Amino acid sequence: MRDGTHGADCVIALDVGGTGMKGALLDRDLKTLRTVRTTTPRRSGPDAVIAGIGAVLRDLDRSAAARGLTVRGAGVVVPGIVDEETRTAVHSANLGWRDLPLAALLEDASGLTVSLGHDVRAGGAAECRLGAAGGVRDACFVPIGTGISAAVLRDGRPVRAHGYAGELGHVVVEPGGEPCSCGARGCLETVASATAIGAAYSARSGRRVEGAAPVAAMLAEGDPDARFVWDRAVESLATALATVTTLLTPEIVVLGGGLAEAGGLLMYPLRASLARRLTFQRRPELVRAALGDMAGCLGAGLIAWDAAEASSARRPLEGARVATS
Repeated sequence: MRDGTHGADCVIALDVGGTGMKGALLDRDLKTLRTVRTTTPRRSGPDAVIAGIGAVLRDLDRSAAARGLTVRGAGVVVPGIVDEETRTAVHSANLGWRDLPLAALLEDASGLTVSLGHDVRAGGAAECRLGAAGGVRDACFVPIGTGISAAVLRDGRPVRAHGYAGELGHVVVEPGGEPCSCGARGCLETVASATAIGAAYSARSGRRVEGAAPVAAMLAEGDPDARFVWDRAVESLATALATVTTLLTPEIVVLGGGLAEAGGLLMYPLRASLARRLTFQRRPELVRAALGDMAGCLGAGLIAWDAAEASSARRPLEGARVATS
């Protein structure tokens, strides 16, 4: 980490996905000073992904130096099961990682201080501090895209459970249903993910589509096959969210990802379906995410700034202990 006293500080934030990476230089107010987007070389193997991340970090570090900025650290968020405390990528089927000391490897590759996080938990934290759930202490962030996950925040803090919390996509909503990549059957992801919606429509109608967006478009035109597939997905989502509501009672549920782009086509029936399932429970407010596909990157920036400020707070105490020993 570069030293500096002129106050022009920034952090590097990087959101690593299965297909692409979004990186940024962010100042203390999370204002974006520079962004970069590139593909994730996952088809070339796990080592190539690590090398690719390192290359992006070094590129952003050079860009900061050219602007006269002091980099206070880097936040990198990745999918899968991530243990933030041990700085380990425990498992990622998409990227081929298992029990990988990722933060340490990236520090070696970049020369930066790296804080590791989970992409969805980071996105949830960003939505709570900066976006649709601003100021809310108990919230749930549910991005729905190729897969489905969740970030649960209690009293403003993410629930981690060593990286295993938040796997909403693997709540079983159709016992004995379609096989899931996790090994179970009838998981929410097999019914309500964008991939599952597209596949279900293709199988039912005989017309091949990719993802949920074309199904939403045909739903708006009155297509009966689209209506059947969409209603099934909405009902399954409502079932899963009713479970979340009963167990955790979030004040707000923020829906993100590609499926949320359907707007009222999703939100109106989902609100009604969830309400039908709840009796005594406090009903959460259902809203769309505000930060779009930058939520994970901004969350990575928050992780980096939190780590930098914690490090700064520790230094005087460490110096005091040395002086009095």
